[in-house]
Parts: sequence; C-alpha cells; structure tokens
Amino acid sequence: MTFKHIQTEMKEGVAFITLNRPPLNWLNLEMMEEINAYFESLKKETTLKLLVIQAAGKAFSVGVEVADHLGDLGPKMIETFHRMFKQMDELGVPSIAAVQGAALGGGCELAIYCDMVIATEKAKFGQPEIQVGVFPPIAALIFPRMIGRKKAMELILAGETITSQEALSIGLINKVVSEASFQEELNAFLGKFKKLSGVVLRLTKKATLAGLNDDMLQGLKAIEEVYLDQLMKTEDATEGLKAFLEKRTPAWKDR
Repeated sequence: MTFKHIQTEMKEGVAFITLNRPPLNWLNLEMMEEINAYFESLKKETTLKLLVIQAAGKAFSVGVEVADHLGDLGPKMIETFHRMFKQMDELGVPSIAAVQGAALGGGCELAIYCDMVIATEKAKFGQPEIQVGVFPPIAALIFPRMIGRKKAMELILAGETITSQEALSIGLINKVVSEASFQEELNAFLGKFKKLSGVVLRLTKKATLAGLNDDMLQGLKAIEEVYLDQLMKTEDATEGLKAFLEKRTPAWKDR
C-alpha cells in the first residue's frame, strides 16, 4: 500500500507509521485519510503486536491544517481526525509515539493519545488552539484523565507549549532521551514489548482501559457537539482561524 503523505512498514509484529509531510507535518485531510486507510488495513494483520507513530522532518506534527477548520470543511475535518483515534481504539494493540521536534495541536493529540510516548530532550508539546479561537477536542477528552483537571485546564485554556522534561514530570509522556541516542533508545523501549505475547498485550490493554470505567465515545460525542454546534457558530472562532491564515492578530468580539 503506497501513500503520498505517510510511510508505512510492518516489522516483527510492529506497524510503523511515519508522518511524511515535511517540514512541519501539518495534518491535512488527505494525510489523515491515508492514516485512516492504513489503520483499516492493519485490522487484517493477525500478527500485529504494536503500533508506532513517528515522523520525518523537523517536527512530529504542528497540527491540523488551519484552513481545514473553516466552512463546510469543518465537520469533515472533525470526522476524519477523530476517526484516527477511534480506529486506534479498534486496533486494540499498545501504541507508542516517537516524538522528535514539536508536537502541537492535533499533532500533540495524536502523540499523547498513544498509550506511551518517548521523546527527545528537544521535543515540545502544546495545544495552542485557543489562541486561534478554537479548542482541542481530543485533548479536552484525555488530558484531565491523564494529568488531572488542574494542569489539563492550564494547558488547554492557556495554549502554552511545554518542554519534554515538563511533559515527563506531569505524566504526559513516558521517557525523555537525547537526540543522538533516540533510535537506540526507541528500539530498546520497543524491545520490552516485542518479546511478549501479542494477544496478552491486547487483552491487558483492554482490561486496563476498562478499569478506568470511562465511556470515551460518549465523552467524545459530547465534545464534538460543543465544537461543531456551538464553538464553530461563534464569530470569534471564524475570526481566530482567519487571522492565523492571514498572519494577523485576531480582533476578538467575545461572541
């Protein structure tokens, strides 16, 4: 299966997706559809044990294309973007994000949604959406569950970017390594799981998530309704997105 914006590889039961829309790996609709197509194909892989999401270029991903938020593209963008996370859940295998460079906006959500994250010391994470008049639905869903309500509110409402060391300290990621040893460290990290039973890994992940007793789909549906039916009908959401595209400071009207 050949794609334009991603590279894929299956090796020793590990499926690798490499985001390949350099230099910043903006997630446009075509790229997200390719990711979804690959996820769909993986459902037939009986030997699949792990999923790894990584990136080429200087950033992991700086988010979803801003233009894809506007007008009639908005609902399609949300559906396509959220389908990636739903399919990751359906695959049921442990997932690991390997982050070098910036993981911002939708790129941060894609990385953090993975079960585990290994990042370089120069990596950074953030949800700056509020600065352009919108909010990050996936982060709104998972950040409070991962790092608690107080820190989640600060990160999402302020839209600030944090270092990989701070992300580690608050439990957002698992491990920080040097740039020079990144591939070696990633291979060693994967090795801990590759030697184990695939079916036991899947069932253990299923049991761990069941123990949280959260209805993720119901929560995401409620968030989508706020985003599409309320947020995207405000003047400020449109103003913020257009201001970003036009490279100017938004003029908020608070309505």
